[in-house]
Amino acid sequence: MGVQGLNTGDSISPSETRRLASLVESLGYRSWWAVEHVVLPSPRVDPSPAEPDNPMLDPLVGLSFVAGVTSGLELGTGIVILPQRNPVVLAKQVASLDVLSGGRFTLGVGTGYLAPEFEAVGVPFADRGRRTDEYIDAMRALWHSPAPAFSGKYVSFSGVDAHPRPSNARIAVGGASDAALRRALTRGNAWIGIGSPEETAANLHRLRRLSAVTSRPDSLGALEINIVTTVPLDASVVRQYEDLGVDQLIVYAGGSDMPLDEALEKNIALVK
Repeated sequence: MGVQGLNTGDSISPSETRRLASLVESLGYRSWWAVEHVVLPSPRVDPSPAEPDNPMLDPLVGLSFVAGVTSGLELGTGIVILPQRNPVVLAKQVASLDVLSGGRFTLGVGTGYLAPEFEAVGVPFADRGRRTDEYIDAMRALWHSPAPAFSGKYVSFSGVDAHPRPSNARIAVGGASDAALRRALTRGNAWIGIGSPEETAANLHRLRRLSAVTSRPDSLGALEINIVTTVPLDASVVRQYEDLGVDQLIVYAGGSDMPLDEALEKNIALVK
């Protein structure tokens, strides 16, 4: 089981991040996922997920801190809004975090959905899907090619190299549109979905349908299924996700009426 969202709100101070990271690891959680929004619309408008003054640490910076105070906890972005990032710079950041965490990092990516955020960053909103695909391919070239080179519509480079190379370089793709599911199949080591068991069942049905007509590179291995839960967990709900073939459940911190520490303890007990 993983936990998401502890890089926001009241959890962002150094002391609280250190305490929660130690608690999450000691309880037996597998992973810690950091969310991202560079800016939020002000005033808040749908579908913005939070008020504009809600503090949110940059996920890579926050995960670097968590890497330094844990030893075995897997780390992931859930997700980085990839088309808003420079892929060459991000590839270096990912490799650096991979090295400093001992290969514990997974880069979760998504295309984003808040047009005002793209406008503030200076990236066109309309072509974010195509940028995401190209940026993944460009980063993989930097991580894996003996002589990195890439020529695309949005990014091009040659005659350069970048070290260190990551030992892990896993990419998890978020989203539930057909385009996102195809991206997970063709470019992702894992898929990150969100939803109830019923919503997850429907999305996995679509994923299987698309997999029948989509070629998946052998180098990616089997697609790992991660689901961010949107319903309160009990033993029967956990079993429903397991029966669907979900590899890892991710709980959103603060998504319960009970105190955070108590909720963390309760949820992890359900999968032990």
